[in-house]
Amino acid sequence: METNNLRGGFEMTAAMLISGTIGWFVLQSGEPALQVVFWRCAFGAVALLFICKAFGVLGTRHLTPRIFLWAALGGVAIVLNWALLFAAFSRASISVATVVYNTQPFMLTAIGMLAFGERPGLRKLGWLAIAFAGVVMIISTKPGSNYIGADYGIGVALALGAAALYAVAAAITKKLKGVPPHLIALVQVSVGVIMLAPFTSFAQLPQTTGAWASLVALGVIHTGVMYVLLYGAIQKLPTSMVAALSYIYPIAAILVDMVAFGTALQPIQIAGSAAIILAAAGVSMGWPLLPKFKQNVMQPGE
Repeated sequence: METNNLRGGFEMTAAMLISGTIGWFVLQSGEPALQVVFWRCAFGAVALLFICKAFGVLGTRHLTPRIFLWAALGGVAIVLNWALLFAAFSRASISVATVVYNTQPFMLTAIGMLAFGERPGLRKLGWLAIAFAGVVMIISTKPGSNYIGADYGIGVALALGAAALYAVAAAITKKLKGVPPHLIALVQVSVGVIMLAPFTSFAQLPQTTGAWASLVALGVIHTGVMYVLLYGAIQKLPTSMVAALSYIYPIAAILVDMVAFGTALQPIQIAGSAAIILAAAGVSMGWPLLPKFKQNVMQPGE
């Protein structure tokens, strides 16, 4: 069990560190968001096809028409989620977009309330209020960065939209229990290729080796390899540990943004980012809003 936890912890950490560099590769490609998503899906589909073949999960025994339909629907949400998030990077910065994107647990809570009639309880509502305050603090001012456009507020809105779409995809994935995750991912990126092909300009392909290298990396490393590491970790680790390690992602993205682009969050944005990450962790791991103090009760004879 300890060996499993150690290996799973390594896989989860590696997956989150890889995720933290996505924004850098997106901006380095120099391509519009939809173009980047298309090529990520295309190269990712090739990588995942080999992975599924290696794991022996290709075939109709895992993919009934009903499962395929749900996986494809999740693919639509995932692809649109990527498009919005990638568009947010150049408008709100990698740091801010990634932190705001990590409001996903609250989006999933909202979907649970609306679609499944779930009652989140006062604890979750309290964490939601803290996360909302964090978003307000983040959008109150711009971070110091050379690559952020004038439409900063739109960038934050795009990141929130991406989080909502990710939550939709996660809710759909719940219906696909028992299906190999690599196969689900293959269906999703294949849907992305079909969806975005009409909007992709094949007459104006990337012109530099660096741009192609970034796009290949997003498909092979950030999609194929990352899926293997992520799902391998999920199978080995308890849910609480998966949730805890997932917050390496926004921290890594902030560090990459600082080192690669010199982006500096304002003090109020740092506080807001901390509030969102703390609140998201609190919801994921079921933390109480306030610490419980143990009362010392005097026993007879003491």
